[in-house]
Amino acid sequence: MTIPARWLALLLLGVASVPAAATIPGLDAPAEEQAADNSPEPGSIDVEQTSGQDERIAVRLDEIFAAVPSLAEVRARVSEGVVTLEGVAPDQAAVDRAEAIAAGVDGVVTVENGIERDVSIDVGESIGGLESRVKDLLRVLPLAGFALLVALLIGAFGYLLASFTGFWRRVAPNGFLAELMIGAIKGVFVIIGIVIALDMIGAGALMGAVLGGAGVIGLALGFAMRDTVENYVASLMLSLRQPFRANDHVIIDTHEGRVIRLTSRATVLMTLDGNHLRIPNSMVFKAVILNFTRNPQRRFEFVLGVDADDDAEAARKLGKKTLAQMPFVLDDPAPEVRITEVGDSNVVLQFLGWIDQGETNWFKAKTHAIALAKEALEDAGFALPEPIYRLRFDQRTASLPFENVGEVKGERDGAPTPTPAPSPKKPKRTAVEADVSTDDEIARMVEKERASDGEQEKDLLDSGRPVE
Repeated sequence: MTIPARWLALLLLGVASVPAAATIPGLDAPAEEQAADNSPEPGSIDVEQTSGQDERIAVRLDEIFAAVPSLAEVRARVSEGVVTLEGVAPDQAAVDRAEAIAAGVDGVVTVENGIERDVSIDVGESIGGLESRVKDLLRVLPLAGFALLVALLIGAFGYLLASFTGFWRRVAPNGFLAELMIGAIKGVFVIIGIVIALDMIGAGALMGAVLGGAGVIGLALGFAMRDTVENYVASLMLSLRQPFRANDHVIIDTHEGRVIRLTSRATVLMTLDGNHLRIPNSMVFKAVILNFTRNPQRRFEFVLGVDADDDAEAARKLGKKTLAQMPFVLDDPAPEVRITEVGDSNVVLQFLGWIDQGETNWFKAKTHAIALAKEALEDAGFALPEPIYRLRFDQRTASLPFENVGEVKGERDGAPTPTPAPSPKKPKRTAVEADVSTDDEIARMVEKERASDGEQEKDLLDSGRPVE
């Protein structure tokens, strides 16, 4: 079947003439707009009304509202198809629902909604709800009491297990770690008891909230007490590693002294001038530690300069021989003298010697070694020169020879130049006379304090454990 071209053109023209905004009434409009607009559609209102129609609409609405519990107190008055709703409803949803019901009855022209929300408190219902909750609580009390008893028994078992302090002190490497283990055992068993008790009464959600809250609180406390926690962990690690012993001569970072004790918070040193120094263990754990006491052999060194015109090699051999003859200097490792540099007016010699710290005081040995080496070089005719400066009085005069300075000064003062008096002969000392005994007063002070201090029980240094 073919459609004539004339009819097809007329059909297309008719379709194009339809407005783009034309819609089918009630099909595309949103439900919210229809509910909000109760105005009747054009042509839907009858000109003549059936006799008794208003009464029938009112009766029908009252029957519907009576069947709905939330609308039991709503009444409807109808006049000429206009419905007026009166009464109270529990909430706004019930108010809107009553209006929608009234608008859906056949013959209703529009709805005037005069329903009010009920904001009064139903004391009887509240008391009834409270009563039911009390009954539920009384019903669960036996189970809650049993759950509490189980939690107490589990916690008591944890405390009983932790009370064997002697066993835990033997198992743990030190007392500090034993105390940590005892506290951890108590805490773990208490938490286990609470979790089991909550699970028994069916409070799984509460148990999750408690554990989640504990995690959040622990995280917040961890950030707030980060330094304290770091210091505590460092104390634990130092007590296990034992990096030094009591009375060890150490340098921790830039702090030098002898170790008095290691506590759960700080390392206590006595400085070389007799003062107490407390260093937080978090700093000690991360610091560079130099321990002078661990190795009994320790080297001292010093430098002396001889005149540039002297034989530097001969001075070096004499210095080495002098060190080797000192009774407090060890033969193994052997002493050594090195030529390190040539200065402005001298050649610098570096003296190196080893001592046994168990028999010789390092500071005393170095002091006597310097004096004996200097005296040996001077007795052998080596000069230990000082810096020489030439003076110019102004830019036009030439520099004065060193040997004429005294003469010029005497002539300028009008007095003869005095002849310098010979320096007194220094008594010759020997290495045997040198006192290099190990009477370290700081070490004695540390031992005395450790013996008389009541805080010594808190010392985490254990001489029975190996040093790291």
